[in-house]
Amino acid sequence: MTNVSLAWTNEQSQTPPATSESLVIGLVNNMGDAALETTEQQFRALLEAAGVGYDIRLRLFSFPQLIRNERGRAYVAEHYEPIERLWAEELDGLIVTGAEPRATTLPDEAYWRSLTRLIERACETATPTVCSCLAAHAAVLYLDGIHRQRIGRKLSGVFRCGKVGDDPLAAGLPATWRVPHSRLNTLDPAELVGAGYEIVSFSEEAGVDTFTLRRRAQLVFYQGHPEYDAGALFREYRRDVGRFLAGTTDRYPDMPRGYFDDETVRSLDTFRERANRQRTREILAEFPATNARERIVTAWHDVAVRLYRNWLALVLAERRTDALLATGRSAPVRST
Repeated sequence: MTNVSLAWTNEQSQTPPATSESLVIGLVNNMGDAALETTEQQFRALLEAAGVGYDIRLRLFSFPQLIRNERGRAYVAEHYEPIERLWAEELDGLIVTGAEPRATTLPDEAYWRSLTRLIERACETATPTVCSCLAAHAAVLYLDGIHRQRIGRKLSGVFRCGKVGDDPLAAGLPATWRVPHSRLNTLDPAELVGAGYEIVSFSEEAGVDTFTLRRRAQLVFYQGHPEYDAGALFREYRRDVGRFLAGTTDRYPDMPRGYFDDETVRSLDTFRERANRQRTREILAEFPATNARERIVTAWHDVAVRLYRNWLALVLAERRTDALLATGRSAPVRST
């Protein structure tokens, strides 16, 4: 793909194409074994909902350096393409997930060289790319030396975010919305802006939510998780409670904020009090799961669909511009 500037208006980002347009999107899924298939399903469902009017082919990849159990390796081998095809072929767009950290610093992660190679390739081929969570942190570190900062306690919950400016990625969205966040690190907004990144949405509680960068490729970064299904934060919370009960972590995890209703909060608080008195793996089987799952509402689903519909419009605009350049016609100029 060729580097160009785009005339990508709010009207274009909100309106699906009149006829079915084929787009090939690569999902580089680096989540651990427990969340591997769920993450894949989340993005499939989101692209299906956002891609009305498109014929989307989703191609699956994962970095081979990731540590997986036998079942995880077998699943990737059966359902995912070899990473060599990612390096050899051009796609219309890319989505790169995070991964649970194992090393003290990002450059020490086993997959660091593959991840940075992917970022380089996206820029060289001008492939529109979404970087989620840890992938976003890795990208800004590699591109501009911006280091993420450790948060005292895990940031987990559904937080209200506000639109910053008038970026086409947020076209059609209300002034504020709610979105899940789940992370131990954050980025300084002043550093991002100083390096040329544009903040799309910001939360007073969670910090930077969505931001973008134009560097040959149009790069979109999410510190939050608009792709999460309703139960994602619940499953993470239960996993973290299990780690506390098993003695893997020293501190009982904080409950996700703005996520559970009052009755569920009370039942989970009761379980926490019991877990602190009776710290054994066995009691996890009595974690108040059924009622909690039934009461969760995906308040962010429509926003997630709109964000990815706008992104698909950007991907299509990139491809159409490439086609114009290939025929020798003038490419449109992005409005300022």
